[in-house]
Parts: sequence; structure tokens; C-alpha cells
Amino acid sequence: MRANGEPAVLVVEDESALSTLLRYNLEREGYRLELAGSAVEARAVLARTLPDLILMDIQLPGMDGLTFTSELKADPVSAGVPVVALTALAMAGDRERALAAGCIGYISKPINTRTFADEVRGYLLAKA
Repeated sequence: MRANGEPAVLVVEDESALSTLLRYNLEREGYRLELAGSAVEARAVLARTLPDLILMDIQLPGMDGLTFTSELKADPVSAGVPVVALTALAMAGDRERALAAGCIGYISKPINTRTFADEVRGYLLAKA
């Protein structure tokens, strides 16, 4: 949590319409957001600042989100930042693969805008 009390969340999501929805939904609840559309963009954000939480789309252009999560967890600088998988994939084994890659949880898309901010808050509280 930042000094001003606003939790910082990095959203790694390549769909701009969903990124806009997530930004609106979380910023109105007091979260400070950084957006990235790929692992490359997310690395640039992480070079500047470490967020309190990363919401990671599994299907990203270039490097997929689970591979990127595994790399973040192997790096001592970013290993302590919790990552939550954010994906439209809802097939058997997807949750287990996300957890095996280092994610602490899994949120399915489409998101429920009524409960999404509370889900994110729950992951932040679990980190604390």
C-alpha cells in the first residue's frame, strides 16, 4: 500500500475495452492503476515501480501471462508481488496451471463489476 493509502495495481491486459472497464471499476474504489498490454510493457512499468498486486491476463501477445508470472516469481525484485490470473479460459486445469505458475488466485472473465473490486481487495488483504 502506498503512503497515501491507495493500493497500486498493475493490470496486464491486451484488450483495451476490458482495460478501460477495469480502470473505471478499480479507480472509483480508490485503487491507483498502471496498465500494460503485454509482458514487455509490464516490464517497463515494473522497472519504475512495484505494485501491491498484479492482475495478469493469461493470453497475452508475445509471452503468455503464465510464463511471464513464472519469470516474475523467479526474479528476487518482483517475487514478492502477488499475481492474480485474469482470464476468459475456464477449462479444467486452468486454475491449477495459474497457481503452479505462481499466481495466488484466479478471476474469470467476464468480470462481475459488482464484486470485482471486492475480489481484488480480498487478494490485497491476504497479502498483508
